[in-house]
Amino acid sequence: MATWLIAAGFVLLALFGAPLFTIIGAAAMLAFTAQEIDASAVIVELYRIGSNPTLVAIPLFTFAGYMLAESKAPTRLVNLSRALFGWIPGGLGVVALVTCAVFTAFTGASGVTIVALGGLLYPILMNEKYGERFSLGLVTTSGSLGLLFPPSLPLILYAVIAKISVDQLFAAGIIPGIILVLALGAYSIRQGIAQRVPRTPFSWREVFVALRATAWEVPLPVLVIGGIYTGLFTATEAAAVTAFYVLVVEVFVYKDIKFFSDVPRVMRESMLLVGAILMIIGTAMGLTNYLVDEEVPMQLFEYTKTFIDSPVLFLVVLNVFLIVVGMMMDIFSAIIVVVPLIIPIANAYGINPVHLGIIFLANLEIGYLTPPVGLNLFISSLRFHTPVFTVVRSIIPFTIILLLALLVITYVPELSLFLVRAFGVQ
Repeated sequence: MATWLIAAGFVLLALFGAPLFTIIGAAAMLAFTAQEIDASAVIVELYRIGSNPTLVAIPLFTFAGYMLAESKAPTRLVNLSRALFGWIPGGLGVVALVTCAVFTAFTGASGVTIVALGGLLYPILMNEKYGERFSLGLVTTSGSLGLLFPPSLPLILYAVIAKISVDQLFAAGIIPGIILVLALGAYSIRQGIAQRVPRTPFSWREVFVALRATAWEVPLPVLVIGGIYTGLFTATEAAAVTAFYVLVVEVFVYKDIKFFSDVPRVMRESMLLVGAILMIIGTAMGLTNYLVDEEVPMQLFEYTKTFIDSPVLFLVVLNVFLIVVGMMMDIFSAIIVVVPLIIPIANAYGINPVHLGIIFLANLEIGYLTPPVGLNLFISSLRFHTPVFTVVRSIIPFTIILLLALLVITYVPELSLFLVRAFGVQ
């Protein structure tokens, strides 16, 4: 009875907005205390995590993403995408998908994409005679579309928590990420034709002008991904290169950001996110140690095995579970809290840990859009001053397409593992 009362108390605290790390930390300390183990076992994990060299990439990529969000890079990226893809039927929809995917990959936060790029793209889509429901659904869905592309922050965090190579996860996310973009792109083209949206004639001059405007930003993905897979630098070193490159380009080349007034503010805002992640990591890993000591994952596996004896069925149940998790929790908290519990179970069913990471993140992308409490639904509602129910109706066809693509990604593991094996990534 006491255990149930304590659990109910934690749930109430969460519902009233208590920080997640305080709830996790309190649960961990109570659990260790009940076993007569010093509560300092919780905070010891923070020191151990701090020694992980990959962790350095998180603040550096976060800073770079926030710098891009604060600059005029979103406008320049939209102009370039429009020059390249505007001639396609439904081309502006493709522009929105591609631009948002690239932008989210660097910011690592879908909410930032909806606010920064959605606010720019939504009125353009409406002016181009796209339907209101389609336009709203597109910008809401596109917000989380780039989470599988390197150097996405969730990919790095998953690699840290799951203790797998971040380079492997970077390679694994590329093909599944492209599949999601292509699936939604095909739907956008179909809608463009059905709604008879006028196309933008292709012009080499417009392409040249847009490329010239983004001449310093376009090479960034090539620099990061190419540098990692050619062995020029590690993922952590790539984060340092990216942060320095973006700082120089946005402050001294484009001069969108003022060095003395804007840079300190961007640093402060970006590190607030990093600090929150680190606090959750420290407390969650402490709780995970307790669960491992008590063999909770193996007990869950034994319980699961009584109902599920097939990896195929396990993946179905896992997908449903992860979509619910993505609906209820932000992606960083979900990775830190849930991953240590499901990895031993998935391993027992023979699921490749790198493939599992892609399944996990693809599910959380969809979870952001899942009613009634998907985070992106509320961000979009606030940003576009639209009732949440209207947003929910607008994303239904997009969500169905993403679910179908998720099934392909889940049951064709070679899509995730092909580039890992082709490049021989360790």
